[in-house]
Amino acid sequence: MPRYYWEDFRVGETIEFGSKHVTREEILEFAGEFDPQPFHLDEEAAKQSILGGLCASGWHSCSMLMRMLCDNFILDSASLGAPGVDEVRWTKPVYVDDVLSVRRTCVERRVSKSRPEMGLTRFSYEVLNQKRETVMTMAGWAMYGRRHPGAEVEA
Repeated sequence: MPRYYWEDFRVGETIEFGSKHVTREEILEFAGEFDPQPFHLDEEAAKQSILGGLCASGWHSCSMLMRMLCDNFILDSASLGAPGVDEVRWTKPVYVDDVLSVRRTCVERRVSKSRPEMGLTRFSYEVLNQKRETVMTMAGWAMYGRRHPGAEVEA
């Protein structure tokens, strides 16, 4: 049985979770496979770049966010997937030895008109480093099963 259903996400609720230590090895591995730009692969090239040092690809940051979301609530929920992401912003580089966490805010929610057993929830996410600086933001809708399909929806 899932722990979290659509009814458990309340508009205005903000929670923080996760702890992801970013290593040099994983930055190099991800970049080598998926984003082989010099500032993600070569420390000297990275020092000479606008980024000032070896840093994770933005797509790597998205992947690390997804892992923290899965570990902290999605895998323990009635998740039905997502129709996509509306917005992603990389606001600061993610460097070697940064420790990332997530701040999740429930922005909006509604019952699906075509599938009343499903609710949609719009979340905004901030990924924070160990200095509490926002390094990435993401917003989008997610779909969750309802604990009581067809029940009256509370405001």
